[in-house]
Amino acid sequence: MQCSGTYRVHSTCSSVPGLIESTGYAAARQARSQFRLAIQIRNCWVVKYCSLYIHIYVLSPHKEQFKDLVIEGERPENKFNCTAIMSDPAIYTQDGTVDHTGKPAIKAKTGTWRACPFILGNEGCERLAYYGMSTNLVNYMKYRLHQSNAVAANNVTNWTGTCYIMPLLGAFVADAFLGRYRVIAVFSAIYVVQGMTLLTLSASVGGLRPTCHDNQCHANDGQVAVFFMSLYLIALGTGGIKPCVLSFGADQFDDADEYEKKKKSSFFNWFYLSINIGALIASSLLVWIQENIGWGWGFGIPTVAMAIAIISFLAGTRLYRNQKPGGSPLTRIAQVLVASIRKSRVLVPSDKSLLYETAEEESAIPGSRKLESTDEFTFFDKAAVETEADKIKTHPDPWKLCSVTQVEEWKSIIRILPIWATGIIFATVYSQMSTMFILQGDKMDRRVGSFKIPAAALSLVDTLSVIFWVPVYDRLIVPMARRFTGHDQGFTQLQRIGIGLVISIIAIATVAVVEIKRLEQVRIHDDYDLDSIPMSIFWQLPQYFIIGAAEVFTVIGHLEFFYDQAPDAMRSMCNALALTISALGSYSSTLLVIIVTHITTTNGKPGWIPDNLNYGHIDYLFWLLAILSLINFVVYLFIANWYKYKRPTGNCK
Repeated sequence: MQCSGTYRVHSTCSSVPGLIESTGYAAARQARSQFRLAIQIRNCWVVKYCSLYIHIYVLSPHKEQFKDLVIEGERPENKFNCTAIMSDPAIYTQDGTVDHTGKPAIKAKTGTWRACPFILGNEGCERLAYYGMSTNLVNYMKYRLHQSNAVAANNVTNWTGTCYIMPLLGAFVADAFLGRYRVIAVFSAIYVVQGMTLLTLSASVGGLRPTCHDNQCHANDGQVAVFFMSLYLIALGTGGIKPCVLSFGADQFDDADEYEKKKKSSFFNWFYLSINIGALIASSLLVWIQENIGWGWGFGIPTVAMAIAIISFLAGTRLYRNQKPGGSPLTRIAQVLVASIRKSRVLVPSDKSLLYETAEEESAIPGSRKLESTDEFTFFDKAAVETEADKIKTHPDPWKLCSVTQVEEWKSIIRILPIWATGIIFATVYSQMSTMFILQGDKMDRRVGSFKIPAAALSLVDTLSVIFWVPVYDRLIVPMARRFTGHDQGFTQLQRIGIGLVISIIAIATVAVVEIKRLEQVRIHDDYDLDSIPMSIFWQLPQYFIIGAAEVFTVIGHLEFFYDQAPDAMRSMCNALALTISALGSYSSTLLVIIVTHITTTNGKPGWIPDNLNYGHIDYLFWLLAILSLINFVVYLFIANWYKYKRPTGNCK
């Protein structure tokens, strides 16, 4: 049966613009199409029509707004009310994401938790590979490359620092040119094909691996060169993965949808959990394999894990939501700086609505929402003051006139930087876990019956701590805190970071106390040349567990803060900036060890960090870090109190 007659769509609801009239069957289809288009703009969706009249179903969380929406046919009996049957605000995402073909991402088919398992699987396997290779690296350098404690520790922290500084490169390429998906895929290939494979060969193939006799190993210059080449190729590979994979996962949740936005907060917790599941396997099974079966197997298994990570990531391609590259963020920042200086004598109007901004609802920057003008750093507002010379031109010169959103991008970075700086001391404390904690454990009783525990294996306690605290935080602490704070996430991002900083002070103080007890045992037995003193390595358990709790608060807090507060089109860059906290923490640890060693070894003294720690005082180093952490926390309180969260408006282009 064919439809006939005139169909009129109208409503007293302001969300439905215009009036649509059509006649006949074909016209009825046209009316449906036009109505669908009109309502889709206002977060509704027409999904069905049938024989005699059009059936309209509105998908909206605000059903009451559409109670007056009706369809009129040529006969009175064709008049009926619209029915709201679902609670989905739109067909497409409103944050500018696209699917793998470059078309606008359909909410029902892409993103959210349907895409996240592939990303979390990728991250878990990649972290297994990274920690499986890095957790025990200080011992490989000490015993296979025959390096001293200080040299091995500094080589590890220098390499770790590079792993966390290279993301600035990967993030720039992702935000400016290729997008996050392509950068992850390309740099993952470098990671596994060149870096991990070469590392495995350097530890297993004759001529590339160090020569060992009677438990004494020596490596020639060529072998050392191949080893470090593989390490820094891995650092390059991580430079593309680290800054992009977290942002890419968070991109799967639409910021314009309040329901999805709430789910995003949980994603950061479970993302960090997947990291630690990979680290758990690495710090237990792989460390044991490295010390008891061989380093070739110990590095080979992480290589296979990294290959699995790539497969997992590519398998979810059709489900991903992708943010378009927004162009060079560094160029946009430079334009604001240049335009501000050029207009240094121009007065900023008291009415911020007079500042230059695009007329469209969307920002002119692809992948970015508009930002409201703020009152801080008003000098840079000069870049958005439209002079008579600017008004003459059809297309403004971006080096002379910038939009409010572009100016606010730069202001957002300025606000973030002090928070970023206060994370460096925390990262310095955290980096001790891969160096001084292990060297401390090496000098303790590691026997459990006939089994000897590798000192590096205790880092799995940190991992277990994170695995314990993530669900506890997400399911227990957040709901409890929400009752008192009224905040959706229980704590604000800055409150969460601050709590972690306090816990880190407790952690490093605990390490110092354990070292004091260890040195007491050395003095009691009056034997400074013992390979291990009669004090169980399990004394280290509390320090690993406490620092794991600090991670759940501060590290995850940083991840969420830098993603959420970053300008939309600069999220990879800001995530890379967050990762440079770890880089500078590692470099700071190196610098601290160099300074402490130089000062404390004068006049032939063994210093705080000698090759035989029984003659040293690394407890002094730990107390120094505790004092620095306390000062850092006080500074953080002032900065956090000053900080104002960004205020986005509108949709992405």
